[in-house]
Amino acid sequence: MSVVRIVDVAEAAQVSVATVSRALNNRRGVDPVLAERVRAAAEQLGYQPNAVARNLRRRGTRVWALIITDINNPFYTAVARGVEDVASELGYSVLLGNSDEDQEKQDRYLEVAARERVAGVILAPRADDSDVSSLRSGNIPLVVVDRPLSVKSQPGSRPADFVTGASFEGAVIATEHLLRQGWHRPACITRPADTDTTEQRRRGYESVAARHGLAKIVRYVPFHADSGVGVIESLFDDDKAPDAVLAADSMLALGVLTALQRRGLRTSRDVGLVSFDDAPWTTVVDPPLTVVAQPAYEIGAQAARLLHRRIRGDGPAEPQTRIMTTTLIVRGSCSRSAD
Repeated sequence: MSVVRIVDVAEAAQVSVATVSRALNNRRGVDPVLAERVRAAAEQLGYQPNAVARNLRRRGTRVWALIITDINNPFYTAVARGVEDVASELGYSVLLGNSDEDQEKQDRYLEVAARERVAGVILAPRADDSDVSSLRSGNIPLVVVDRPLSVKSQPGSRPADFVTGASFEGAVIATEHLLRQGWHRPACITRPADTDTTEQRRRGYESVAARHGLAKIVRYVPFHADSGVGVIESLFDDDKAPDAVLAADSMLALGVLTALQRRGLRTSRDVGLVSFDDAPWTTVVDPPLTVVAQPAYEIGAQAARLLHRRIRGDGPAEPQTRIMTTTLIVRGSCSRSAD
């Protein structure tokens, strides 16, 4: 069922949107006959004023929308904190939308942001073909984080500014580290192929495997698949099971640890493991997890600064792509041990 908009009420009552707004908010100066017509049309259509939208209008252009894909992922939590801290310094408030890796839910958040004319949007898209045309048509500045948007998803407009971590390079460094530690058969566990960032990580892994003449062992895990434990367990059930794993994110790393524990296997002794993202729990597992750390907070902060410049109209003429350096933090999960 489609959402009834204020413009639908205006059309049904044959009045302007401004008259509908004044009538429903009981403002003075509205002809009683028109006001009654508006209320009748609103009731007939089932129009429900959006409390969030009213709040946005009160605050004018001092509100940003931040739409991320998974608030449970510590990476996005840190990105959100970076955005919010900078926005607060600049006098803006931030409304957070968690799309939960759901394209339809993301589209609804984008529609609300466009309809209520927020000052700007920072988006971590579910997929590279996400439709942002509603923002474009409303001239609402957009900055994309973590995952890029394809050119096809932005027809007839200048691509959005983009801030991300160096995924390909991080995967290369991580895979090479596994080989230097004496592991011989690394695998890559990653996400669906329509997420460019994790595809970059897969390609980085495969480039190292090809250079060393190794088999390319890749498994794709859907989002919301119980951390991919089932897929991962099947990988270790294979006769040619890997002896090391590169996990494309920390949620997948938890799935690997769960699968290993169920089989009585241990990182560093039986399987080498390195993961993207330095989640808070990575230092308390035994042994601690080797990670490719992304500057998640700074990615959010940089995106916020870029958005502010676009809002003020003094940003660079060309869209900006800022790729932040990733850092390998070596801990115990990759170091081969006999115990």
